[in-house]
Amino acid sequence: MTRKLSHPRRPFLLFLAAAVASFFFLLTLLYQHHHLLPSLLRPIWDSPPLPFIRLPHFYAENTSLSLLCHLHGWSPRSSPRRVFDAILFSNELDLLEIRYQSLLPFVDRFLLLESNSTFTGLPKPLFFLRNTQRFDFAKDKILYARFSPQSSDYTPFRIESILRSVVNSLIRHSGAVDGDIVLMSDADEIPSQHTVQLLRWCDGIPTVLHLELRHYMYSFEFPVDFSSWRATANVYRPGMMYKHSRRSNMILADAGWHCSFCFRRIGDFVFKMKAYSHADRIRNPSFLDHGRIQRIICEGGDLFDMLPEEYSFRELIKKMGPIPRSASAVNLPPYLIQNADRFRFLLPGGCLRSPE
Repeated sequence: MTRKLSHPRRPFLLFLAAAVASFFFLLTLLYQHHHLLPSLLRPIWDSPPLPFIRLPHFYAENTSLSLLCHLHGWSPRSSPRRVFDAILFSNELDLLEIRYQSLLPFVDRFLLLESNSTFTGLPKPLFFLRNTQRFDFAKDKILYARFSPQSSDYTPFRIESILRSVVNSLIRHSGAVDGDIVLMSDADEIPSQHTVQLLRWCDGIPTVLHLELRHYMYSFEFPVDFSSWRATANVYRPGMMYKHSRRSNMILADAGWHCSFCFRRIGDFVFKMKAYSHADRIRNPSFLDHGRIQRIICEGGDLFDMLPEEYSFRELIKKMGPIPRSASAVNLPPYLIQNADRFRFLLPGGCLRSPE
């Protein structure tokens, strides 16, 4: 009986075919998802910035400001400083109402600049000017200005830089004097009331103090982390410039909230996606589909199909996938909770949005 022998080259040919198929599969994946490579490889090609010196933040209800100042290593004042709140505004009307209602008792002047075009050069309605009656409660404290960029040929980041520099004119005309506090942030970066009270009533605070804000996406149902640091509290001095970048090494822990893409209507999401400096992330018209946006809001996914921007593979892997949903509505802006029926879309369980 003759035994049939297998061809000795067959296993090698099978291996070679599998290797070639895997190679072309990998090439296809890279072609379809090449936009993910910079974020995926960021821990290799980029280095993290120097860490902040994180100042512990002490607060409890019914605790005297004198004690709180001492706990922070500062000294209590005999009278409060004046506070000026300077922001660049786009279309965040709901968050602006929450911000102004929350800070109204503690801020002496609200400085607001809006433009009739977006960072990407698109025409933009003057949303605040169209809705001034909504903010009548603070009209005596609001110093408003509008700005029209002279050229549409600038890059989005250049236009953003120009608009932020124009806020300096508002600050100069605000009446701020040496020793006053100027808050510099975006409309969706909201300092907490007790943070502003500390700044008003304590001496010895750093001249420039970054505010660490708890970062949320789409609503307060999706807490991301404490990565928001661009908001600052500044002790006023002549020649001080409005900045939205790193300006010191000191940061006050847990000083408020940053709610990104926290809009009531799907149309507002579409507007923001096309308007802000990273509009180039819209790689496909389907990204602006209302059904897709609604699904992503409720899932806690990424509107631009991006990976987290992290400096270590550990953090990158940790934050991949949807943002974990939170059922907590504790330690949020009081005005938000007091008006929960109006702002249900910002609270746990309220992910459904109106179309326009």
